[in-house]
Amino acid sequence: MARTTTTHRCSECGWTTNRWVGRCGQCQAWGSLAEVSAAPTRTTSLAKPTQAAQRITQVEARHARGISTGIGELDRVLGDGLVPGAVVLLGGEPGVGKSTLLLEAAARWASQGRRTLYVTAEESTAQVRLRADRTGALHDELYLAAESDLGVILGHVEELSPSLLVLDSVQTVQAQGTDGVAGGVTQVREVTNALVRTAKRRGMAVMIIGHVTKDGALAGPRTLEHLVDVVLAFEGERHGAFRMVRASKNRYGPADEVGCFEMTESGIREVPDPSGLFTSGRGPTPGTCVTVSLEGRRPLVAEVQALVVPTSLTQPRRVTHGLDVSRVTMTLAVLQRRARHKLHTRDVYASTVGGVRLSDPSADLALAIAVASAMRDEEPRGRTVAIGEVGLSGEVRRVPALSRRLAEAARLGFERAIVPAGAAEVTAPAGLVVVAVETLEEALAAAFAPTRSNVVPIERRELA
Repeated sequence: MARTTTTHRCSECGWTTNRWVGRCGQCQAWGSLAEVSAAPTRTTSLAKPTQAAQRITQVEARHARGISTGIGELDRVLGDGLVPGAVVLLGGEPGVGKSTLLLEAAARWASQGRRTLYVTAEESTAQVRLRADRTGALHDELYLAAESDLGVILGHVEELSPSLLVLDSVQTVQAQGTDGVAGGVTQVREVTNALVRTAKRRGMAVMIIGHVTKDGALAGPRTLEHLVDVVLAFEGERHGAFRMVRASKNRYGPADEVGCFEMTESGIREVPDPSGLFTSGRGPTPGTCVTVSLEGRRPLVAEVQALVVPTSLTQPRRVTHGLDVSRVTMTLAVLQRRARHKLHTRDVYASTVGGVRLSDPSADLALAIAVASAMRDEEPRGRTVAIGEVGLSGEVRRVPALSRRLAEAARLGFERAIVPAGAAEVTAPAGLVVVAVETLEEALAAAFAPTRSNVVPIERRELA
């Protein structure tokens, strides 16, 4: 007779261990392990396959081709659209607009003559109808259901046979006969498993909204992200209008692509050309510098602003918004040590324009020039962009896709570009002067000096 053993499972990620420990070995959460009874070990007997294995050349690939959702920016992130049978998980902060985005996607899908089922477990159908009236997301092929029981939801699917199911949200749905409360590890795993099985069996696309923790990670077990085909993150400041959909996992397309949106009073709007949103449009001013970041495969022109003021504090302030605080601190240290800018007695405030978050290391050079410009109280010469990663020894390192970045800067009317010296062989677009630099000192000298030729050699000079 098999003997039941006792084990301990993490309530955050589902990790198991034979003995209790204070900290989870997978998600590093403290005090999250609880004692559970493990089922006795069983052996699996052989079974006859219901379908013979096929040669890969005989498999039809057309069943995995995407269908447009009607929202170009969402199709861009998904790859070529929504694949039948795919399960997409969308996470984001409360109030960022997840429900609005998927309601719009459901309405666009239904407008193409495809039956769509929108299940809300957090709101009533009347509340969803009010939002649809405001955003214009109305269509006869779009069906609404307010249910939180998994069995009833699957019953709606069997009755309507939709080609798209939208569930808002997976943490509020409960599977009868499964231990735990709605939103728990066991419940979330069982609900997602059932939806994945149904999607694959019926060839029905499923889009699920998921809650996030205070750290911005998807709530629930880590296996939730492994079960689904696509994981999307909906990012943006709650009080700002700009939103960005970013893919972190995609079995049908690139996993580094982003889509840009803008929240308006009438709903969510696509922004196919977002570069103009992230610059002030006032021209060069002291404490500012423009860079070209790469979000996925899309170059974005963004402005970095800095303010440097004297302080009487022993520990100067370092306040950032939209920038990685560790990279800002490192860049300030390089400015002080390699370029002799005395920042240890000054507070430094650094921010981006328009609420964009710059995690691309190519923004280091623009940040350094913006801080130096604020300290000198002198604006960079002309309409200049700075692209490059700053190393700890003061060198300016090369960045990928420089040609695309320069083409975007030229398209928006910029006149000069300060780039790493190793990229001097890159052909400059018409009307754009390229300045090749090797060190941070050379970049600062170029930023505050006029140029006359297309590729400008910079002489080393001492900064005052």
